[in-house]
Amino acid sequence: MPKVGMEPVRRKALVDATLRAVGDHGSLTVTMSEIARHAGVSPALAHHYFGSKEQLVIETIRSLLRQLRQDAVTALKAAATPREKLSAIIRVNFQAHQFAPETVAAWLAFYSEAQRSEAVRRLLVVYARRLNSNLLSSLRLLCPAGYAAQIADGAAAMIDGLYLRQALKSAPVSIESSIALTERYLTAQLAAVAGASSAAAARRSPVAREA
Repeated sequence: MPKVGMEPVRRKALVDATLRAVGDHGSLTVTMSEIARHAGVSPALAHHYFGSKEQLVIETIRSLLRQLRQDAVTALKAAATPREKLSAIIRVNFQAHQFAPETVAAWLAFYSEAQRSEAVRRLLVVYARRLNSNLLSSLRLLCPAGYAAQIADGAAAMIDGLYLRQALKSAPVSIESSIALTERYLTAQLAAVAGASSAAAARRSPVAREA
C-alpha cells in the first residue's frame, strides 16, 4: 500500500522519468516498465497512479506546458515595455532546461505522436496558441493589428524551427544564437512596419499632396 503523502512525489518522479526515458529513446516506444524503472517504482505502482502509458505521456506534456507557462508569467511580469516583453518570451522559449537534449528529443517524440493521438495534438495546439497570444499581446501595442499577426506568426515559426534545429546533432543552434536570430527578426520587422507607416503618413499629409 502506498505511503500517505507519497503520491505527489511519485507522480512527479514518474513524469520526470517519462521525459528522460522518451528523450533517451527518441520515441514513445518506451514501455511503462522502463519508465517505472527510471522512477524507481514498480510498474504496478505506475499503472496505479496513471492507468496507462498514454495518460502518463499526456501528464508529462501538461507538466512541460505548465512549467513553460509559469516561466513566461514570471518573465513577463519583470518586463516593463512591450518590446521587453517580446524579448522575455523569446528568452523563456530558449532557456537552458528547455534546450536540454532529453527535453528536445521528448518534444520531437510528442509532435510525432500528435499525428496519431488527438489528446496529444490538442495539447500541442494549446502551446502554439499560447505562444502566439503572448507575442500578439505585445506586438499589437507596437504596430497595427494586421502587421502584428504576421510578425507573431513569423516569430513563432522561428522559435519552433530553431528549437527543432537543436535536435539535428549535425546542425545545432546555441541558445544565444537562437535568441539573437529571433531578436533580429523582430527588430527588422518592427523597423519595416515603422518605415511603412511613416511613408503612408507622409503620402496622406497636405504638404505631400501639394508637392
